[in-house]
Amino acid sequence: MPSNRWNLIVYRAWAPLYDGLLERLFRPGREAAAQALALRSGERVLLVGVGTGLDLPLLPPGVTGLGIDLSPSMLAHARRRAPATVDLHCGDAAVLDVATASFDAAILNLVLSVVPDPAAVLSQTMRALRPGGRAVAFDKFAPEGQPVAGSRRVLSAMSSAFGTTIDRRLGDLIVGQSCRIVSNEPSIFGGQYRVVLLRRTDEPWPNGDRRA
Repeated sequence: MPSNRWNLIVYRAWAPLYDGLLERLFRPGREAAAQALALRSGERVLLVGVGTGLDLPLLPPGVTGLGIDLSPSMLAHARRRAPATVDLHCGDAAVLDVATASFDAAILNLVLSVVPDPAAVLSQTMRALRPGGRAVAFDKFAPEGQPVAGSRRVLSAMSSAFGTTIDRRLGDLIVGQSCRIVSNEPSIFGGQYRVVLLRRTDEPWPNGDRRA
């Protein structure tokens, strides 16, 4: 199971390597997420787990924003590509230090599979969005409607040593959250990665609903 302390260690090591090894691999998912979110000029976006800032070049002109990441090492790389309209802060996504309903949209790319408490991160993100605001998540999720296989849990425990997991189901994360799923589309690796668009609502997602 990931922890903030371990993630700080892992992503300090990943920081100088991340873009060279993974930028091209994840680019199609990031581009699809940007298209799904459809940001417009004048909107304010929250980039949760901004990492090295690979989503920043995909922001359209006229958008302002705030990028949050736990790792100072990753943020050092993000600052090299951040536009003047986007501020970058070091912080814990599970306890966001932002005003309620202060953003139009949020980006959660490759974050929910990494953080120790993804449900808390999702809850904090929804709190930060104005009513009707939207969030996009490009990430890997375990299949819905069936128990997570034991082999997948073992592999997830191993992958956590590298700062990520593979056994989290979207349906489990959104139960009780103030959001609904607008779209959930397959992405890279035969759909093991998904691009999910969420919308902030006043009604929590019902327990036991697994339509994700």
